[in-house]
Order: sequence, then C-alpha cells, then structure tokens
Amino acid sequence: MFSALRHFFRDTLSVDWMMFIPALLISLAGLVTMNSFSGDSHYFSHQVIWLSISVVVFFAATSMDWRFLRRTRVLVPMYLGTALLLLLLFVLGHVANGARSWFSLGGFAFQPSDFAKVVVILMLAKYFSRRHIEIRNLRHIIVSGVYAFIIFILIALEPDFGGAVIIFGIWFGMVLVSGISKKHLFSVLALGTIVVAILWGFVFAQYQKDRIKTFLHPLADIHGAGYNAYQSTIAVGSGQILGKGIGYGTQSKLLFLPEYQTDFIFAAFAEEWGFIGSVLLLILCMALLFRIIDNSRNAATNFEALFGLGLAVLYTIHIVIHAGMNMGFLPVTGITFPFMSYGGSHLVIEWLSLGVLSGMKRYSTAPKFEMIG
Repeated sequence: MFSALRHFFRDTLSVDWMMFIPALLISLAGLVTMNSFSGDSHYFSHQVIWLSISVVVFFAATSMDWRFLRRTRVLVPMYLGTALLLLLLFVLGHVANGARSWFSLGGFAFQPSDFAKVVVILMLAKYFSRRHIEIRNLRHIIVSGVYAFIIFILIALEPDFGGAVIIFGIWFGMVLVSGISKKHLFSVLALGTIVVAILWGFVFAQYQKDRIKTFLHPLADIHGAGYNAYQSTIAVGSGQILGKGIGYGTQSKLLFLPEYQTDFIFAAFAEEWGFIGSVLLLILCMALLFRIIDNSRNAATNFEALFGLGLAVLYTIHIVIHAGMNMGFLPVTGITFPFMSYGGSHLVIEWLSLGVLSGMKRYSTAPKFEMIG
C-alpha cells in the first residue's frame, strides 16, 4: 500500500502542471462555448467525454518512459504504418465536405492526419538530432523534406489542404530551429513556391481555390465562397470589448456561423467573450507554448528538445491559422484550434503529445550528450 502511494505521489509530482493547467483552461473555454449554443446538440456532452479520456491519456503518458522513441526500429515502422493508414483512406475513408479524411467506425470517427503530424515531428526530431552538426548540408534538408513530403502529398490528395499546410509548416519550422543556413533557406522557399504552383494546377479542388481567391477578395462573393469568412468576421467584430455574454452569441446560436464548434470556434468564443476574453485565451496559448519551449531547453538530449520544439511549431501554426482565418486575415482552411475545437481524435492526440513531453521531462536532468547547434 505504502509503495503504491509513494509511486502515486512521485508520478503526480512529475506531471508538468504548468503545461497541464493552460491546456485544460483552453479546453474548458471550448466546452463553455459549445454549451452556450448547443441547445439539443450533442457537441458539449460528447466533448466532455473526449476531454475526460484525453486527460486520462495525458496522465498515463506522463508516467511512461519514452526513451524507446529514440530508436530507429521503433520510429520507422510507426512512420510506415502512418503512411499506410493514409493510403487506406482512399479505399476505406469516409467522405465529408468533399474530402476523404476520416475512418468512420460506427459512432466514432478517426482522422489519421492528426496522428501523422506527431509522427512527422518524431521522425524529423530523430533525423535532425543525429545530424545537427551537419544540418547546413543541403542533402540533409532534402532527405528530411522527403520524409515530410510523403505524408504531405498523401494528405493533400484526400484533399485536405489545411492538413497538408500543417505538415509543410512542421517541416519548415523544424528545419529553421535545427540551424539551416540562409542560402539554403532561400532554396527551401523556392522549392515551396514550386510545390504550391503544382498543387494549384493539379491537386487543389475548385472549392479550395475559391477559398484562397476569397481570401484575396473577401467581399467579392459573400453569399457564396466568401460566406463563411464573412460571417466569422461579423461574429468576431460583434463581440466588441467585453462580448455579448455566454449564451448570447447570435451568429452561432442562430446558425449564421457555420462549423461553429470546429473551424470557427474562436469566432464563436470571441462573440461571447469579446476582445478581452480573446486576449486572455491567447495569453493561455502563449503560456502553454512558452512552457513547451522551456521544457525543450532543459531536455535530456537533442531528440527530446527537437520533439518539444516541433510540438511548439505544430500548436503555433494551428493557433495562428485558425485565429487568422476566423478574423478574415487568412483563407478558410478547416484547421482546428488546439485543445478547444470539437473532435475526439485531434483532442486525444494533442493531450497525448503533451503527456509524452511531460513524461520526457522526468529524465531531463540526465547528462546532455547532444546539444542543439
């Protein structure tokens, strides 16, 4: 009994509460927003269940020793298995909003791209941690790009433009933090431009092109392709300084704002909580990101450091793009707000990732045999 209590308190003290608390508050903000406009909808009740499962997953992950993830024989099968899942989507995937991005299993839907993002971070962390001294060699940038590009193209072909952008952003961000030279940076940007041109000409569906055109000319077609962005900006602006109050968000409650529980939850939150509430929400996000980066600085090895930085890049891209498209600054891409938007698969993966990083912190006092150059 005493041994069990000792292990319990040891595991409790090892939890990174400075990561857990901001993430939990962000999730609770999502729940409050969903409950205020849900009515007879199932969003709130289902999200409570998923959040409960996710928190349990976080604590379980915190108690584990994740050093086995450094092994190539673990990561390579994980990467190949993820690529296989993405391929199976083209045969067994469920079509929603024109994209075959989900496996539908009865009442449960799983989106493999959520897991793929974390796997790409792990693969790049492994690759760069072993070659950080030679990272200025263009060959390593190309090889790492191939790892990311395989997943990128499989997601883009679903087609899931938002998910593909996230994969590219993860790779680009991790290349930057790994120490790329300036001349190679321009080469990467040129390559990215070529890839975008190819996607525009041969991959993007017409509705995706319409979204980008709408971003450039947001008021050109407010009753068609620009409707979502237009209603979102109205919701954000109508919140003004203090917001309309919980349950009084007319844009979401009256269903003018589409996908208010996922793609536009920031707009629904901003309408009810106003500018002050939105700033507080973003402060929570910054607190979480700074804590993740701080853990990366104190990591045991370069692998854990790069994994943490990769997570920071992932969450930053999600937050910036989601908030940006909700305020009309960026095109609508269907990207969720981390820990806040409705959905089970992305929420569990996000909390699992934090739990892995929290678990890695337990051995962060070990001697650092690899340092980031």
